[in-house]
Amino acid sequence: MKHITIVGAGYVGLSLAVLLSRAYNVIALDMDSVKVGMINQRISPIKDRHIEKFFKGESLNLTATTNKETAFKKAEFVVIATPTDYDVNTNYFDTASVESVIADVLLLRPQATIIIKSTIPVGFTRLVSERFGVSNIIFSPEFLREGRALLDNLYPSRIVLGQQSNEAKIFAKMLVNCAQSKREDIQVLFTDSSEAEAIKLFSNTFLAMRVAFFNELDTYCEAMNLNSQHIIDGMGLDPRIGDHYNNPSFGYGGYCLPKDTKQLLANFDGIPNDIIAAIVSSNDTRKDYVAKSILMRSPEVVGVYRLGMKQGSDNFRATAIQDVMDRLKDADVQVVIYEPSIGEERYCGYRVIENLDDFKSASDIIISNRLSDELSDVMNKVYSRDIFGSD
Repeated sequence: MKHITIVGAGYVGLSLAVLLSRAYNVIALDMDSVKVGMINQRISPIKDRHIEKFFKGESLNLTATTNKETAFKKAEFVVIATPTDYDVNTNYFDTASVESVIADVLLLRPQATIIIKSTIPVGFTRLVSERFGVSNIIFSPEFLREGRALLDNLYPSRIVLGQQSNEAKIFAKMLVNCAQSKREDIQVLFTDSSEAEAIKLFSNTFLAMRVAFFNELDTYCEAMNLNSQHIIDGMGLDPRIGDHYNNPSFGYGGYCLPKDTKQLLANFDGIPNDIIAAIVSSNDTRKDYVAKSILMRSPEVVGVYRLGMKQGSDNFRATAIQDVMDRLKDADVQVVIYEPSIGEERYCGYRVIENLDDFKSASDIIISNRLSDELSDVMNKVYSRDIFGSD
């Protein structure tokens, strides 16, 4: 049975660890000892009902550790799933964590094949391979939805490997073997490393473009007193457009779209473009518009109902609603938060109200990126652009 080490037990890493441990020996390596302990006790440290279900009902060959030597000792494949946040000062992903893991693997287990799952700039794999003088580094993009990461691994839209080597084919076969889709339904593509990196960035930027497009449609409809839903429904009847990724919001956010669009734009440096730059700027324009629409109601206290970008998500990173909050704060409006998963009295300087009824009473206006039945009794106070009640 093959031995695999997954470095980083976040959404990407943990979902892959659970997937692959159905058929192979997997060690999850993470610096967070609390997270490691939870995994070993089969308690999911992230909110994903499919991972929680597998932890309870599946027999998994999975252990977690904070020890690098233990993790790499027998590894045949090392999968890197560490975060690569976009650095606005360098116009480049911060790939330090990825490079650090590569250095560790080459020192402790140089014969292992390294699979990068972290999102990286176009050309990174080639450059880092040249720097270390190796050929055993492969980029394989992930295409996962937050809260459905394991499900998207079990039923992959496609599997892409940025190398055409035997090791790349073996790893692709391992992913296919652990999936629940019919093998003939899984599309596997082998490309150059830079092409695989571009597939990831262009895919997410296209999705961001759809979000931005329907948000601008909604801005127009609100300004012109038109019904956004009627127009979106009418457009969606065209099968070339479809009825997905069309629900207006306060802007695209989360782990991937904000940083991936900015990185792709940076990769366009010196290359003519209009659309990519517009996608990035349109997201700020949308948040400016949402904040202005709220301020026009002259509230003294604005209540923010939930911080997550998506329903059922415990991820607050880079959510559009937080940028709207900052704009309201800059306009001297008091902002309070209802977010039961925080468990603290303050979050990023904002007061958190734990009791929902107290939160409703304290708020002149309640803003919600996605609507909830919990707000049904105060809809006269609610500002949201949510039409379909879904992500």
